[in-house]
Amino acid sequence: MGRTAINRMKSCNDGPGFSGSTRAAVFPFTLNSFPWVLLLLSLPWGQAAPGTPPEQLLLKDYRPRSIYKVPATTVARAKFPVIDLHAHDYAKTDEQVAEWVRTMDELGIQKSVVLSQAHGREFDTLIARYKKYPGRFSVWCGFDYTGYDRPGFGPASVAELERCFQAGAEGVGEMGDKGKGLFYTTPAAWGMHFDDPRMDPLLEKCAERGLPVSIHVADPMWMYEPMNRFNDGLMNAYQWRLDNQTNILSHAELLGTLERAVKKHPRTVFVACHFANCCYDLTRLGAMFDRCPNLYADISARFAETAAIPRAAAKFCQKYQDRLVYGTDMGRGKPMYQTTFRILETEDEHFYDWDLFTYHWPLYGLGLKDEILRKVYHENAQHVFQQAKDAAASGR
Repeated sequence: MGRTAINRMKSCNDGPGFSGSTRAAVFPFTLNSFPWVLLLLSLPWGQAAPGTPPEQLLLKDYRPRSIYKVPATTVARAKFPVIDLHAHDYAKTDEQVAEWVRTMDELGIQKSVVLSQAHGREFDTLIARYKKYPGRFSVWCGFDYTGYDRPGFGPASVAELERCFQAGAEGVGEMGDKGKGLFYTTPAAWGMHFDDPRMDPLLEKCAERGLPVSIHVADPMWMYEPMNRFNDGLMNAYQWRLDNQTNILSHAELLGTLERAVKKHPRTVFVACHFANCCYDLTRLGAMFDRCPNLYADISARFAETAAIPRAAAKFCQKYQDRLVYGTDMGRGKPMYQTTFRILETEDEHFYDWDLFTYHWPLYGLGLKDEILRKVYHENAQHVFQQAKDAAASGR
């Protein structure tokens, strides 16, 4: 991604997100009540000198290394073919696309889904770059929310969606709402949430054209918790905190908008990003799966959250093995992919990857069984596309 490890964790909280000037304007930090956090964040992350005395070591610079003498597996290539259902436009030139394809070939990745969030000329330019490798990339478009806050919104946006479909779009996403409205595309639709009636014609058009929809709602629960000594996800959560926001939907309310929209459009296939941000309580996502047969979830950028609870996460993957799809959302670097394979395939214990994750807990492999790996790695993604096509063909 060409960013620091912390900034790469936008993938963990996710998408274009509330980063940079946009995030600062919409979700400003309030540090006055946390002078100790201000001190903690006053220096670049992970920059403490190796010889810093322990009494002077800041928590932000804490980078433990495991000394346990336990198996440490290098997974050079995925055990089964992979479809990455959550990538973005990481390759800005033809040579970068070619480099990405070489990495995919080396690691056993059949296809990457590029969630472009784009429409108009931007989408046309982007799809032209990736279509030079037929079958290796599935490029998804975004919705055009121009005029969403004025009477008459809808027909022009639906027409642009149809145009993108004709140009080669194979899905829509990543849409994103962290509580103040759908903002992952330009222009943003502040105040309009996923279950808003204005979204209905667009989501129905997706069903008509067999376009799956990738949707990010909320963020990990640690971002909603108070930023204090009891928050065990503090060192990642603080960068993306939502606990200090006003006029924002809660975590539970955002999940409500997701479920209502999914139920309202049973012919449309939805993929909730990042376990629907329910890693802290996977039963919440399981309940939605039970009620919504047209809902899937990608596992992207939540490897650290689930690798902290390997037994519970593995049991969840066992129970809902037909509804989870592999995704990364963390760039296109080879070590990144290999870490995700290690977490899914091995039973390695107590390891860290500070290049990807900034939680201060260690990681553990889930050791998923082969039949589950096959489904998560590629079979379920194939079902996402096929279910969407079947719904479009049925016309009901």
